[in-house]
Amino acid sequence: MKDSYDRKINYLRLSVTDRCNLRCKYCMPESGISKKTHHDILRHEEMIKIVKISASLGIEKVRLTGGEPLIRRGIVDLVREIKQVEGIKELTMTTNGVLLGDLLDDLIDAGLDRINLSLDTLNPDRYRSITRGGELQPILKCIDRILEKKMKLKINVVLIGGLNIDEIKDFVDLTRNHPIDVRFIELMPIGEASLWSHDKFVSGQKVLEMVDLKPIESEETGSPAKYYKLADGKGKVGLINPISCSFCENCNRIRITSDGKIKPCLHSDSEIDLLKLLRNNEDVESTIKEAIWDKPKAHSLNDEDHVPIKREMIQIGG
Repeated sequence: MKDSYDRKINYLRLSVTDRCNLRCKYCMPESGISKKTHHDILRHEEMIKIVKISASLGIEKVRLTGGEPLIRRGIVDLVREIKQVEGIKELTMTTNGVLLGDLLDDLIDAGLDRINLSLDTLNPDRYRSITRGGELQPILKCIDRILEKKMKLKINVVLIGGLNIDEIKDFVDLTRNHPIDVRFIELMPIGEASLWSHDKFVSGQKVLEMVDLKPIESEETGSPAKYYKLADGKGKVGLINPISCSFCENCNRIRITSDGKIKPCLHSDSEIDLLKLLRNNEDVESTIKEAIWDKPKAHSLNDEDHVPIKREMIQIGG
């Protein structure tokens, strides 16, 4: 299905929980967030129904997000059922990796195609600081296991001034000998990060200034990343620059939050309540169609009067 600007919308990001086992500083306040009750989030069967309806409208790719999706009870079964939905060609997951070691084999058997690992530092002390207590070593072991399993892996690194810019070369070096995609993401003014963005924002251009990379064509239609690689690299380096270089004209996605709100645009507070429709047996398909058709032409991040959205990123889904 296409929206009113002739963009093909074939990608659904589905948040399965608003809870997380880390407390990353740019993602949530130190005191945490007000969590939804079990009744107020999508049930397993409701998520499957949404995916089936979305697939009938042209959605081909689903990414499961959170919070941290691996803390959702029954996540392996959910992966298995979504992968079996007719029309779904690719199923991926964004995770911090803390629980991945115990679930990796089951997730692969269930049909998960790729892991997107959120990792902003390779320094154990910094990791502990950023995540407010997390341990890095189990995450590094998971990377090794993912590579051993020959599973597709992307590592997402949020660029944070004064915190991890001196590690750019170390992250890029991961792509030299391994078929890993390392993607550097500009810090977006969402929720808690809106308090950081002015002082700690670093443009993705900084990566190109620090490392000699050559541009390459992306094989992913609608990908927000511009891809590069080292001359002798087995993997790729992606730059996702929503602030310095908007990619709205190629946006191919919609988001559904764990509490059942469809968000046509990440950077807008506009949301449509699917949960209420599902539980009242009302027309969900028409509502999803309308949400896709009404996707805005572009976000307002660079507008002088832009107001950061109200929700924290953890409440929306990465």
